[in-house]
Amino acid sequence: MSTEGTIHSGNVAGGNLLSQGTANSLISLVLKIRAFVDWCGRWASLLFVPMIVITVYDVCLRKTGKLQIDLKYAAENIGLGAVFESTLLQETEWHLHTALFALVLGFGVVWNTQVRVDVIREHLRFRRKAWLELLGSTFFMIPFTICVFFFATQFAYESWSIMEISASQVGLPYRYIIKSIFTLGLLVAIIAGISVWLQSFLALFAPEGTRFELMTLEWPEDEGSTIEGKERMDVDLTVSVEEDLAKQTEKVLGDEKK
Repeated sequence: MSTEGTIHSGNVAGGNLLSQGTANSLISLVLKIRAFVDWCGRWASLLFVPMIVITVYDVCLRKTGKLQIDLKYAAENIGLGAVFESTLLQETEWHLHTALFALVLGFGVVWNTQVRVDVIREHLRFRRKAWLELLGSTFFMIPFTICVFFFATQFAYESWSIMEISASQVGLPYRYIIKSIFTLGLLVAIIAGISVWLQSFLALFAPEGTRFELMTLEWPEDEGSTIEGKERMDVDLTVSVEEDLAKQTEKVLGDEKK
């Protein structure tokens, strides 16, 4: 965190409503919340690997036709018949997909990789963008996610109360687990929304010159340097495509080593 930076005229960040001590405490809280959401998202992203492996295996298995049935019957003698059961594999696929989708919702928010269709926002000044983020989080993102979370907890509770299983006799037996994971993902998304709200609040009301890592905004002096939370790549038109690609690759590898 740094409290140094150039403030552009007519595009001032901060409002001196908060003391520096209060601002520093809130910044520390924002960074901790973001670290937690980031941790959840990175671990959840590992579900992508088994989901792809099982999906590819299921698709290939179904292309074998009668061989799949023969393999299933043969495997049942050693207790591995489920490995060749298409219904079980398909339910495993969508369970993993649901868990992956739910647990990275918050990750997408804090890294600003969610889909935005804004033809107006990108042309606004910093403070108006910050107000838009603050009001959007206050009246839309957080309330909507809380509402969905409330109903999701009801579904999860009812599922646990009856120990819900798959509608298929050969499906997965623990339907209540995936409903609980979906609810957990919504909770992480709410926490991510709170961190974005705090970020916007600090950007508007912290002492002028206060700087910390933003999530859905760019400081006035950094405007245009990133896109969707990622650093923009500068294309050098004076060199060949191969030379420019080698230069960009070297830069990316250097950043990863750091």
